[in-house]
Amino acid sequence: MKAYLQKTTAASPLVVFRIMLGLLVFISIIRFWSKGWIQALYIEPYYFFSFYGFEFVHPLGDYTYVIFIICGFSALLVALGLFYRVASIVLFLSFTYIELMDKSTYLNHYYFVSMVCFLMIFLPAHTSFSLDAFRNKHKAAGQIPCWCVDVLKGFIGLVYVFAGLAKVNSDWLLHAQPLRLWLVARNDLPVIGFLFNKTWIAFLFSWVGCIYDLTIPFLLFYRSTRLFGYGAVVVFHLLTSLLFPIGMFPYIMIGTGLLFFSADFHTKILVWLGQWFKLAIDQVLSPETYTYPNFTKPILLSIFVIFFAIQVIMPFRYLFYPDELFWAEEGYRFSWRVMLMEKAGYAQFTIKDKSGKQVIVNNTVFLTPLQEKMMSTQPDMILQYAHLLRDYYAEQGFKSPQVYVDSYVVLNGRLGKPLIDPETDLAQEKDSFYHKTWILPFCYESKGL
Repeated sequence: MKAYLQKTTAASPLVVFRIMLGLLVFISIIRFWSKGWIQALYIEPYYFFSFYGFEFVHPLGDYTYVIFIICGFSALLVALGLFYRVASIVLFLSFTYIELMDKSTYLNHYYFVSMVCFLMIFLPAHTSFSLDAFRNKHKAAGQIPCWCVDVLKGFIGLVYVFAGLAKVNSDWLLHAQPLRLWLVARNDLPVIGFLFNKTWIAFLFSWVGCIYDLTIPFLLFYRSTRLFGYGAVVVFHLLTSLLFPIGMFPYIMIGTGLLFFSADFHTKILVWLGQWFKLAIDQVLSPETYTYPNFTKPILLSIFVIFFAIQVIMPFRYLFYPDELFWAEEGYRFSWRVMLMEKAGYAQFTIKDKSGKQVIVNNTVFLTPLQEKMMSTQPDMILQYAHLLRDYYAEQGFKSPQVYVDSYVVLNGRLGKPLIDPETDLAQEKDSFYHKTWILPFCYESKGL
């Protein structure tokens, strides 16, 4: 271990990764703004679903635009390598703040980018081909500790493997769900659309997707299989981008796949960029080696050990809950369970009080269509919404209002079933990490990991 920690490598892979990450996040912010999603998702809604423990994170009205400006600007600074340490911290905090503002917009790839930004805070990605290095020659370094690149490779590999393990379940492999539902909906695509009506295509996609996730880190790691593996990355994610509306994620994963290529490959990229910007070779490649101060090494080791321990433990926390994971979704988020289920449902709320008052709630008064769709199938969001209704109707004259929900959910094409006990007064229930006993059993188990 001591010998490994003393090994060095060219800084170029980390530098290329820094540029790619910063530019992709910057482009994502511009795209998000240009499509009007900031206004639609974070300013216009009446209510926002906070994450448990992060209730203090919420949109700031029109000032929400400032958060996106800060995030986009810090991403650009990271790409340029200007004021890198401060910019990387601001990028992580601002991007994570955006991610946590409303649970309705949660996506696994937001979490992935947030965690990558966290790791970048501690890595010397600014020692080469950066404005920081150009301004302060004594900070320039063309060599860095080898582990600085490997820590990112390890995290990317971990994400792929856990995404693959999550697909080792009976719904995905034995029933080709939910791809049997999703692919048929894309049968209008030119040339290949007719294939999506075939059941065997859904099974092929399911099995190939599982095998891809489980093997791709190893294919990328070994030089003899790297080109084949990266070709698979490009084809897989471009096809995913064509079939499903998941934004920038496919391009982010195509970019991160480059990290597994040799240092010489990335050095050639930097030399080419240097020639394009008419930079002298010594401005691009420095012979110096970057070293961390001795007092920071145990701190960094502790941070990375804790980080990876959390990433390994989090996907398995669902084992502490008794209900079917896809049904109750207790322990589902932040676990790299990517596109594993199709849920649809409705939730009709009734407000009562002891004086006999009763009203059936029109959800569109309080929620956007996206929020209502997400809330209707997720028990913790149903509880949050019930508490909103409790407080609102208390202000409207209801005395100690009681909140009941008539919910009905369809999971992966099966017949729908009630999700929440209709006799439970949700106004009296509290949110926590404990099992929610008012979730009705599904009486079906998707066997696997």
